[in-house]
Amino acid sequence: MQRKNFTEMAEFIFLGFSIFGKHQITLFVVFLTMYILVLAGNITIVTVICIDHRLHTPMYFFLSMLASSETVYTLVIVPRMLSGLIFHNQPISLAGCATQMFFFVVLATNNCFLLTVMGYDRYVAICKPLRYTVIMNKGMCAGLVCGSFGTGLVMAVLHVTAMFRLPFCGSMVDHFFCDIYPVMKLSCIDTTVNEIINYGVSSFVIFVPVGLIFISYIFVISSILKIPSAKGRKKTFATCASHLTVVIVHYGCASIAYLKPKSENAIEKDLLLSVTYTIVTPLLNPVVYSLRNKEVKDALRRAVSRNIS
Repeated sequence: MQRKNFTEMAEFIFLGFSIFGKHQITLFVVFLTMYILVLAGNITIVTVICIDHRLHTPMYFFLSMLASSETVYTLVIVPRMLSGLIFHNQPISLAGCATQMFFFVVLATNNCFLLTVMGYDRYVAICKPLRYTVIMNKGMCAGLVCGSFGTGLVMAVLHVTAMFRLPFCGSMVDHFFCDIYPVMKLSCIDTTVNEIINYGVSSFVIFVPVGLIFISYIFVISSILKIPSAKGRKKTFATCASHLTVVIVHYGCASIAYLKPKSENAIEKDLLLSVTYTIVTPLLNPVVYSLRNKEVKDALRRAVSRNIS
């Protein structure tokens, strides 16, 4: 009977940024501005890659997939977060929470493995240039993208199925979206199995891609060092710099967020860290790839010139 009462809970309420008190309006303005930049930046990248035939290469195909994934990823989380900063204590149904968590895990995992795919693309381009077009054909590119998304689906099904079999006896979520650990804390029973699943999945999603990227760049750096001219080495490495920058920030934030020991007294830090991987990292992608990538900047200029003329 007691378990039945636990499972009858129909909704959760996000506490969000309530601990920041009067600063919530300021946070709303800051986060809204960043969110608009995320949407504008990623949509611009996808549009430019689609309309400029010079960018119809595997590298930019993967970049457009990453930008699209991050756009949807932020749509899953940020609008409700912004709403919570204005209209406090907004409820979300159990089904709504499960849906949000499902898409969050799918897209977060997808982003991780897309970055790995982009690392593999750089490896083939630099280490096997003569076979690049043969190896990275349309079928291979589509398969790698589908594999990334499929891995996300498997991880999400595993997480959400395990999570929403738990009985819940609390309704106040110490977060601004249905993240795994804050929801898990509301369970009335021992969650050791769920914590093991969480750390297992998080470790797989972080360490496997990082390991593969690391291996790819060992071969990439080895090939770059064999280039006789300093100018040639610099030019070749420049094609990897944007990807490496995004990888370091992305996996750095993910590692701290999901692999560090959880503390009951670190709610403010956890919230701000969550903002980093839900808004700042998706914003980093268009900023880095537009400011550091000459081909993208040239494509943007051509697109602007066509519209003006």
